[in-house]
Parts: sequence; structure tokens; C-alpha cells
Amino acid sequence: MKIIAIDNKKLGLKEAAIPIPKDDEVLIRIKAAGVNRADIAQKNGLYPPPPGASDILGLECSGIIESVGKEVTSKNPGDEVMALLSGGGYAEYVTCPEHHAIHKPASLDWIEAASIPEVYATCWLNLFVEGSMKEGDKVVFHAGASGIGTAGIQLARAFGCSSFVSASSKKKIDFCIDLGASAGAIRAEDIFAQIKNWAPEGVDIILDPVGAAYLENNLTVLGLEGRLIIIGLMGGVQSNINLGHLMMKRQKIIGSTIRARSQETKNVIIKELSDKVLPLFSSGTLKPIVHEALPFSECESAHSIMEANENIGKIILHLS
Repeated sequence: MKIIAIDNKKLGLKEAAIPIPKDDEVLIRIKAAGVNRADIAQKNGLYPPPPGASDILGLECSGIIESVGKEVTSKNPGDEVMALLSGGGYAEYVTCPEHHAIHKPASLDWIEAASIPEVYATCWLNLFVEGSMKEGDKVVFHAGASGIGTAGIQLARAFGCSSFVSASSKKKIDFCIDLGASAGAIRAEDIFAQIKNWAPEGVDIILDPVGAAYLENNLTVLGLEGRLIIIGLMGGVQSNINLGHLMMKRQKIIGSTIRARSQETKNVIIKELSDKVLPLFSSGTLKPIVHEALPFSECESAHSIMEANENIGKIILHLS
């Protein structure tokens, strides 16, 4: 099979053996795969795959089940699915635990389906499980026009919450507001002053892929018993913190990734996505946000778009 391999921090097509599914796994013939920031970090040697995971990039895909392990009961060859992966999505075939693949809604095409598993699983985990998001909460999404940001805005709106976004341009802010965000600010401006104006009593949840550069300011706009959930470190790994402020407001700082979570935890998240989120795509409440879909052979261009922060929503690689 063809795979996209890393060679000196560059991407290119190579040949590899088709993986063999374990007893509790399915083999998927991939139609499309999502591009994520984690792929870029791994390409640059900054985010190794967890033990036992494929070293091929790619954390989500859509495709058709080719074969199943002998213990699989919920999937069959020929099923059209979308899957959350620990790795291996930049390839013609991938294996994953049976419950990490969910049936593709008929309303979604292959490219749309590949845009959903990683960002919606990440948002569900961090907003609802880690962040205990409830109706009426005020939520901040930094990098609001990213795949996770555009998914988070829609989930917040769908579950009765309001959101504020930061992004790199007015075009992106306008897109986020059209998608359902209440307000937003360009990163070059004083975004935290604008967040304070939007939520004078403080916000309930901040979903932050920036990390150190935003830590102190995030805490100043986080309200009583607010939750700061750090899902990325684009702005560094070390920062100062006012522990007194943290204690007085009973705030929580939560570090979170989904890739290295246990199979059982991912099973629960994926089931909740299947039960509570996928029907919202069929009803039109949620919609996939795809910036661009490129063929596998243009994988380097796909990464360049993300590295330049040009995308609004997801970038997808597809197999013709």
C-alpha cells in the first residue's frame, strides 16, 4: 500500500505492507484523512506516537471496512465508517479498534466524514468531560477558526452556550460569528480586554491550544470555578502563574490530549459522539467545515497551508 512517510521533516509517498487487524480490530480502506496540528508536531519530531501506535501520521479517516478481526461484532466488511486513530491515517489502509470506527452518516461524503472524528472527539472530551460544559456557559476558543475551534463553536451553540473566539484575521472572526460565536477579536489586538468586556464576571471554560504565552491572561478572564483546558503548546511550555488568584477563584487548569487515552476511554467518547453528535449532522444543526481537500500526493502542500495558518476549518487529504 501507499503511505505518506516522513523523511528529514518532509513528506513523501512510499510503499509499505498492509497492516493486519488484531482480533478486536477492523481494517479500513481509506477514502480520506484529516490533517491535524499533531501531525505537524510529529513530523518535526515533537510529538511521538504513543506506545503501540503506528508511526505513520494521521489521527482520523473515513473509509470502507475491508476485513474484521475474529472478535469484532459491531462492524462488517463493506461498512462505510469514520474513525478516530492513534496514527496511520496517511495511508491506503489502517487498522483500529472496532469501537473507534463509527458508521458514516449517509448525509456526509467521504471528505466531510474525515473532517469529524478527531476534532469532535477532542471537543467532546474537553468541553463535556473535562470542562463539564452546561447550558448557559460562556466559552472561549482560542484559534477559533481552526478545526477544533469551528467544531467547538457549533457544539457550544447546539447545547445552549455562548462563545468568544480569537483568531488571526477579521475574515476568520467574521466566519466564526456567522457559524455561531457571539463575539471575537483578532490576536494582534488586546483580546483579553475584549473578553473581559464580553464576560465581565469571567468566562466558564477556555479551550486553549496556545499554552504558556496565554496562561496568565487566560486566568485573569476566567471566572469563579472556571476551567482552563490546555490542548496545545503553540505558545511555549513555561509561564508564570498567580497561585493566589487561582485559589481565590477556585479555578482549574487541565492539561489534555486525546491520542494517548486508553482504548476504553476512547470507546466511551466515540459512543457519545455517535449517539449525541452525529444525529446533529443529519439534522443540519452541525455542519462539516472543510477549508480544502487535496490528493495524498500533495501532502506537503496540505501541511504548508496549516503551518501558514491559512485554513478556516479542516484540511483533508483524499485518495482518488
